[in-house]
Amino acid sequence: MISPATFTLFLTTSVVLVLIPGPNHLYITARGLTQGRSAGLVSALGIELGTLVHIAAAAAGLSFVIARSATLYSVIKWAGVAYLVYLAIRAFTSKQAQAGRPEPQPLRKVFLEGVLVNVFNPKTLLFFLALLPQFVHPESGSPALQVVVFGLTLMLLGLISDVAYALTAGALGRRLDRAARSLRYVSGVVYLGLGVLTAFTGRE
Repeated sequence: MISPATFTLFLTTSVVLVLIPGPNHLYITARGLTQGRSAGLVSALGIELGTLVHIAAAAAGLSFVIARSATLYSVIKWAGVAYLVYLAIRAFTSKQAQAGRPEPQPLRKVFLEGVLVNVFNPKTLLFFLALLPQFVHPESGSPALQVVVFGLTLMLLGLISDVAYALTAGALGRRLDRAARSLRYVSGVVYLGLGVLTAFTGRE
């Protein structure tokens, strides 16, 4: 079993990291501001499904391989950059954006985009590659099970934080509805910012 001291240390570390605004929060905020509370919440759920992908990969040992393959890491990183830049271009060039309002997306698409944003998020990947393994001790039982427990703990904390961002952004979005013309580029700017952050996220 994971010792209480180890779990408490992991929990404290995770809370600190979750409270620091990052790419996932920016994406949720963009969706909440431009499309309302429902889209913000759906994007948050998508983000956390992406976390499940990272948990499964780490538990299966894929993180071990990626951590030792500069090429594979680079492929994941730049695929994420390309996808985010694509989202930015689409936001800037959409017909609705040119007309003054951000282009609404079906909630299913918002959900899938949230999944992809987190799956290709190098910061999340680095967390599972570099930080989480420090808390896994073979003498405490199955390493894969420990990874799952730690990962689900992080996911729960992330979900709480993501929902808070979604609700706040959704409320602000409604208040700013009259300023739709100024909001039309919010999504594009955020997506582009995410791409830049991802591009400059390097390996330790």
